[in-house]
Amino acid sequence: MAQRTGKAKSSKVPNAKKRLRLGLGMMLTLLLVVGGKLFLVQGLDVGGMAEAALNSRMKRTVLPAERGSILDSRGTVLANSVIRYNVVVDQRVNTKTETFKRLETVDGKEKLVDVSRDQGLTELAGALGMEKDAIREAVTGQQPYYIVAKDVKPDIEDRISKLQIPGIVTEGVSKRVYPNGSVAGGIIGFLADGSSGQAGIEQTQDELLKGADGERLFEIGADGLRIPVGVDELTSPQDGKDVKLTLNSDLQYFAQQAIQSQTDKLSAEWGVIIVMDAKTGDLVAMADTNSPDPNDPGRVAAKDRGVRAVTAAYEPGSVEKMMTAAALIEEGKAKPLDSFTLGPTYTVDGQTFSDSFAHGTEERTLAGILGYSMNTGTVMAGQRLSKEQRYDWLKRFGIGEAPDIGLPATASGILTPWQQWDGRQQYTVLFGQGVSQSTLQTVRAFQSIANNGVMLQPRLIDAYVSPDGTEEKVPAAAPRQTVSEETAQQVQDILESAVTEGQIKDAAIDGYRVGAKTGTSESPCDDGAGYCGYTASMVGMAPMDDPRFIVEVVLQRPKGSIYGITNGPVFRSVMSQALRTYNVQPSTGEPARLPQFAK
Repeated sequence: MAQRTGKAKSSKVPNAKKRLRLGLGMMLTLLLVVGGKLFLVQGLDVGGMAEAALNSRMKRTVLPAERGSILDSRGTVLANSVIRYNVVVDQRVNTKTETFKRLETVDGKEKLVDVSRDQGLTELAGALGMEKDAIREAVTGQQPYYIVAKDVKPDIEDRISKLQIPGIVTEGVSKRVYPNGSVAGGIIGFLADGSSGQAGIEQTQDELLKGADGERLFEIGADGLRIPVGVDELTSPQDGKDVKLTLNSDLQYFAQQAIQSQTDKLSAEWGVIIVMDAKTGDLVAMADTNSPDPNDPGRVAAKDRGVRAVTAAYEPGSVEKMMTAAALIEEGKAKPLDSFTLGPTYTVDGQTFSDSFAHGTEERTLAGILGYSMNTGTVMAGQRLSKEQRYDWLKRFGIGEAPDIGLPATASGILTPWQQWDGRQQYTVLFGQGVSQSTLQTVRAFQSIANNGVMLQPRLIDAYVSPDGTEEKVPAAAPRQTVSEETAQQVQDILESAVTEGQIKDAAIDGYRVGAKTGTSESPCDDGAGYCGYTASMVGMAPMDDPRFIVEVVLQRPKGSIYGITNGPVFRSVMSQALRTYNVQPSTGEPARLPQFAK
């Protein structure tokens, strides 16, 4: 019996050892698998799980770039931005937190300190200048997004961010301000939603003005609280560039007041004034009536929010006679003192033309035809040009070509190809009917005559200024020789004689020699059926010794007899102000006095 028992025990021992070794092997295998998995997850992070977990804890706050300013030629601010912040709370996070940790500097060393919610709210109330009870009410509740305060200045925002109160974040907003109100309001434009340009320079230069936003990136825990020693990264915003214009804001204000007064006086629908530097093409004033205040553009009608000096195309009338005279002289078809026998009317190819005043048969010079703005004489002289020449010369003076000055909706006008002209239009284009153009196109044509035949493209944007103050000048377009210097001088004499000897004496300015031309045309009705009123204009240059400025005044549909309407006083007032503003010396030479009648 004893022997059998001993054999049984000895047979079980090897089996137990086998099971022990098997168990240990399984445990080691399991540990290897778990360890390998941990290595993959924590060491190699093949599936990006650690990165995904980190990203889920990251909180981003946009730091808006400061929008660039819009400046006049002297650096006067016409539009600028200020950065403000909204203080926002996630009430769910703030309400459930009685204490939180904050990284502070104690005895010269940074350490985590415990801060009670009550203390944090007291500090927040102090920073915002609000009652503590109001702060407590604002941060208490279950709303994930609630604005505690708006329009907080940057220094206050910095204080609030350093408080590290759970659930409290700041959101940057850019607030646009227009210090001069409606001065150049249509040119400047405004913002559609507080951030993107809607009209004017704000619209066309939006990309340069707005810059690039930055961000603040920090880490929050599962409870929504900011981790004081976690990730805290700052990407600074890149502020936008300033846009420096050629405008003189003082002269712009003066011109706006002048045209508004004239428009109101004559109950016109609208009016515009342009002042251009003939030597540079710079637009120093471009005034519209009912100019919008970009701070509140909705206070004026939508039709008044643009810049009619460039958007409104109309039949210019007799100001076009200057181009006809220049073409005749340049082509060698006529001279300023050539004689023309004119009856009360003039008929050619079955088309009859008359003048705005009654007269018998007269011997007029070419200068006298323009000095008294005679359609009869203009057609008689102009028919010396072929139809193709008439068209080509209008094109050469920029008619049909929209000036690019950095504003939206710039009009090209209408210049129909000469092959499509009918029997009457082939002659009416000689005196500004059957063709349409903007005020700026007319001013550009006159500028070329004032500048000895060299046309400069109009300039409104002078330079871009980087945040560091570096100024990048906008290059001027290549000049274009429109007529010879000799022809330009002869046309200048004709225009000056229209003031000294002709019908435009109310354009004269004491101490300065002036040349000018008036224009009148019928204005088509808005529905396109017939004509409703007139467009009245005057454009001129001074001083004629060496012309510096071009000024044009335009009124649309003024009330009253067209023969009693004159823009002379307004022209004289604005031109005088321009000459004073830029310290242009009075004339010294004798004015041109070309005879208006042939001897």
